[in-house]
Amino acid sequence: MQVFLTTDRLLLRRFTENDLDDLVRLDGDPEVMRFLTGGRPTPRAHLRDQTLARILDWYERGALSRWAAVERSTGDFIGWLALEPGDGHDVRQAELGYCLRAASWGRGYATEASRALIAKAFTDLGVHRVFAQTMAVNAASRRVMEKSGLTYLRTFHRHWDDPIPGTEHGEVEYELLRADWARRRGT
Repeated sequence: MQVFLTTDRLLLRRFTENDLDDLVRLDGDPEVMRFLTGGRPTPRAHLRDQTLARILDWYERGALSRWAAVERSTGDFIGWLALEPGDGHDVRQAELGYCLRAASWGRGYATEASRALIAKAFTDLGVHRVFAQTMAVNAASRRVMEKSGLTYLRTFHRHWDDPIPGTEHGEVEYELLRADWARRRGT
């Protein structure tokens, strides 16, 4: 097991092919997928052949990727967190992401791990900008972004071939620049 990062309560480690069943369960929960797919599960073949394959490829290319989130006290898989390459694979910016089992919501796990990932991005990975996006109506995700130190940047609208409820309100983007992060920390 290759550990990427630990926090007080979580361990973020590299995914392996053995994590497919956990990903299938996570992406099969309609509540978890509500703001991603409108509650539709992600097919197992897609998770295996595209999602997991892309994650494993990112490990080979560099430090930005997605990691399995495991509760340290129980060893249970609770979801994933990510610092994924930004647009155009610019490693100076990273997109923060998270997806946790519904049973883990409301415990501060996403915020705890997001803060740790942001610190690692700015101190160890050479990232200059961390950003995150979600549906404007996803209040819980927006709270995590704010608690993690990101600030609202913009609302924008995308065209979706198969829009889900809430799409009409647009997407939001939050960001944190390394200089602002350092200033807040007094460094």
